[in-house]
Amino acid sequence: MNETIRQLYERKSVRVFEDREISEEDKRLILEAATMAPTAGNQQLYTILDITDQKLKEKLVATCDNQPFIADAKLVLIFCADCRKWYEGFKAAGCEPRKPSVGDLLLAVSDTNIAAQNAVTAAQSLGIGSCYIGDVMENCEEQRRLLKLPEYVFPATMLVFGYPTKQQIERVKPERVPLKHIVHENGYRVMDKAELREMFAPKAGVRAYEDYMKAFCERKYNSDFSQEMTRSVGEYLKDFK
Repeated sequence: MNETIRQLYERKSVRVFEDREISEEDKRLILEAATMAPTAGNQQLYTILDITDQKLKEKLVATCDNQPFIADAKLVLIFCADCRKWYEGFKAAGCEPRKPSVGDLLLAVSDTNIAAQNAVTAAQSLGIGSCYIGDVMENCEEQRRLLKLPEYVFPATMLVFGYPTKQQIERVKPERVPLKHIVHENGYRVMDKAELREMFAPKAGVRAYEDYMKAFCERKYNSDFSQEMTRSVGEYLKDFK
């Protein structure tokens, strides 16, 4: 196993950071690594917001499900799917572009998340931990107002970075599902109840499988947060019709 793959295996979300600044050089490397990511047609359909205002970080804590470690992070980046800049560029160059559509947004979100993962991988190689914050999509209207996002720019994900504490380094990474359940050959294989149970049951630990699944369903899938995200993103998508 080479060093790059080892770091991918070892990387886990970090939510507690040392009170230690990230150097400007390392920050630049993380940002430049993000821009080296694969991108559709070399369009780089994203814009990265570097959140340096502490008061804004604290507002993001409140609007992202009250997660205080956001404000403690030494680097906070919001990766926005940006369908606007090429659209405006085309118009400025005298073209007659159609308005961005849902397909354009999905392509931009793909570009954006690939760039974000490059940033995560670069940070890991520098000994800097990271955590994705999907809550930035929740209450999209408020997030767009807070971040001054114009039309056709969507907050796809947020990343917070910092040097992990000893406890975070030593914390055991959650087990991933075996490849046999994730990799389907030549087409999608619909899994039956037995295979679904085999795949998910290890996550239950000492709890009864059905109890774990019911609790997780209510805590995540049926949660107010999940339903609010669905509502707000659904409303945003109307701009692309």
